[in-house]
Amino acid sequence: MNKKAAQNSFRNIVRKIHLVLGFSTGIVVFIVAMTGCCWVFQEEIQSWSRDYRQVSEENKPLITPSEAKQIAENVYPGRSIHGVLYGNSREAVEVIFYQENPKFYRAVFLNPYNGEIIKTEDYLSGFFAFVLDGHLNLWLPESIGSKIVSWSTLIFVIMLLTGIVLWWPRNKQGRKQRFRFDWKSTTQWKRKNYDLHTVIGFYASFIAVIIAFTGLVMAFDWFGKAAYQAFGGDKPLTFTIPDHKPLYVPDTTGTPPIDRLLPILKTEFPQARQFEIHYPYTDSASIYVEISYEEGIHYSSDYRYYDQYTLMELEATSLYGIYENTDLADKMILMNYDTHIGAILGLPGKILVFFISLQIASLPITGFMIWWGRKNKARKSKKNRKAPAVQLNLESAKERTSWVTSSKAD
Repeated sequence: MNKKAAQNSFRNIVRKIHLVLGFSTGIVVFIVAMTGCCWVFQEEIQSWSRDYRQVSEENKPLITPSEAKQIAENVYPGRSIHGVLYGNSREAVEVIFYQENPKFYRAVFLNPYNGEIIKTEDYLSGFFAFVLDGHLNLWLPESIGSKIVSWSTLIFVIMLLTGIVLWWPRNKQGRKQRFRFDWKSTTQWKRKNYDLHTVIGFYASFIAVIIAFTGLVMAFDWFGKAAYQAFGGDKPLTFTIPDHKPLYVPDTTGTPPIDRLLPILKTEFPQARQFEIHYPYTDSASIYVEISYEEGIHYSSDYRYYDQYTLMELEATSLYGIYENTDLADKMILMNYDTHIGAILGLPGKILVFFISLQIASLPITGFMIWWGRKNKARKSKKNRKAPAVQLNLESAKERTSWVTSSKAD
């Protein structure tokens, strides 16, 4: 087998792999990409549509975490409170309820000055909850849908690699054609569709690989751990809240320590955008606080932990700690979600991810149309090959009839 024949054989194998993988995951890729488009701007859209989160500023002290908890517990008695979120002086206080089994994820918004209940919200219902469920689970039970999405994402990475192999031009003339659309008035739709699949697929693949990679970090624990260790990470990836109980527990009949913590945080971190304070869930668990500094950015947040009795700050036991103390591997994991949705580059990054996701969603469609066009072409070619044989048989039959007739006449 010569070199050219070997290359053709290799490309045919790659083409078959690309085709089989495309058929097996095409619908999943389309759904995940389209729902990803919708999810990218969910924070911006929700901030515009939820004006009830804004309140009039008053010259009064804010309600304390203990007061906010007591008021919210009356709304959803018996439910587990995850934490309370304090924004700026013109934002409502948000008390967050969350429990895994049975699934419960809701919020109660309070006036930060008088504790009045402004609104309740169910985070498991509504448009964006529907979008997220489709993106993560294909609207199937989580135990089934999440596995399909995870493995389809891994297969999609393989498809990107095989697609680049198929895209790779064999000669200089082909190279020019693969980088741009060279359409004329006479260009047929099949050619245009092929160019849409290959040219768009090539340019989209650079960002698509990053989107898929960051998705795999969230989808598979083993993948996230391998990526983290490859960059030199050596801390536990599982989020843990340090336990601590002092030998001497001070008198707690006065102001609860958690209520004294908020003024301390505001003084110590005046540049902070939000404070999310989480109530201790055991008598030894620390109070953990997530401090955000930028709107719509998560990776640069600080995770700080305080003894629930003395408010002594405790050291983090996982990579979720003070951001400025993290190394390269830690930053890679912390930046993963913001990278996945493009927020790492601000609004331009989100716009980029939005359009790349649209292009990814188009690939299964244009790929199917290429296959369908080739299938129909093969059928027509087969018919055309059979037609001369039929014509030949008819002519032979006429000749035999003519010969027989002639013979009888003679």
